[in-house]
Amino acid sequence: MSPSTPPPVPSALRPIFLVGAGSIVRDAHLPAYRQVGYRVAGVFDLDRARASEVAATAGAKAYGSLAALVEAAEADGGVYDLALPPSAVPATLEVLPEGAFVLLQKPFGRDLAEATQLLALTRARRLRGAVNFQLRYAPAVEAARALLAYGAIGELIDLELRVVCRMPWETWPFLAGMPRMEVLMHAIHYLDLARSFLGEPERVWCGTARQPSRVASPHTAPDAREQPCLAETRSTTVLSFGETRRAVVTTYHHHAAPAGHDASHLRLEGTGGTMVARLGVNLDYPRGRDDTLELSRNGGAWERVPLRGNWFPHGFEGPMRSLQRLAAGDVARIHSGFDDAWRTMALVETCYKSAEGGERVPEPPADA
Repeated sequence: MSPSTPPPVPSALRPIFLVGAGSIVRDAHLPAYRQVGYRVAGVFDLDRARASEVAATAGAKAYGSLAALVEAAEADGGVYDLALPPSAVPATLEVLPEGAFVLLQKPFGRDLAEATQLLALTRARRLRGAVNFQLRYAPAVEAARALLAYGAIGELIDLELRVVCRMPWETWPFLAGMPRMEVLMHAIHYLDLARSFLGEPERVWCGTARQPSRVASPHTAPDAREQPCLAETRSTTVLSFGETRRAVVTTYHHHAAPAGHDASHLRLEGTGGTMVARLGVNLDYPRGRDDTLELSRNGGAWERVPLRGNWFPHGFEGPMRSLQRLAAGDVARIHSGFDDAWRTMALVETCYKSAEGGERVPEPPADA
């Protein structure tokens, strides 16, 4: 696919049944599906008022129980979109019919042991689908990947993802009290992306840090007030892929200064040029700023690459598009399938081990 080629369209579309109606559904899933004409038919959430609100927005039906939604989905030949906290996923998968087509919210479990159990569960129930690592489908990433395939910057040898922003963690109350947070819930997107570009790393170094708590007062700026009790909220990870290739991921989520020195970029260095993408959603989440992609060939002037949209919400169409193509029989495998998501979780596990004890040489993850 060239940078200007539209994404493939599923040969048939199935109705979508949402399990979970939190902020990510309202801010990203629904806008993405609406703009490409995917039909959301049903919504279930433990918070009935929230389910009804989201269903009304989507022109769908709110269901009072998961069992009722599953019954309707099976009668309508639907696919499932699970936008749930990690703790709620195993029990929900147990309720879905065998052979169902399912899109799971990331992460794939809270640690590698849970990811292994989830993988076994999807296999035992013959569930087909993927984990929603939607950054792989962000328009800037898809364009950069296509340009790499065309040899626009030669061989990729260096990847950097740098985020300096103020992330409103309070948007997701379930994060409070989790023993693992930033790498598992946010930087995992960037680690997964590095894998998708460069494969499995040979060495991993990761450092994490908590943010010291602050006491709120009437004179404290809103962006500096105390946030929920969270585990690590800052991380730096260095991945080595042999002697000539590496990736660096660094995040800081407590930047309270005015716009000007914040950052949210993906830099790709090749043997024949450079590409730099701005991922604008981190800069004033969830409204964000426009994504951009620029290209310099062999040290030449920067070229602006046209994009069809932004990571939020346009990237969220990609995983559902892939699930619909899988359900239609257009493809046999898709990005971020359960097996591949398990390997990203193996990398996350290596990062946490490194944060505790220094550089790690990952054990090649055997099939779980």
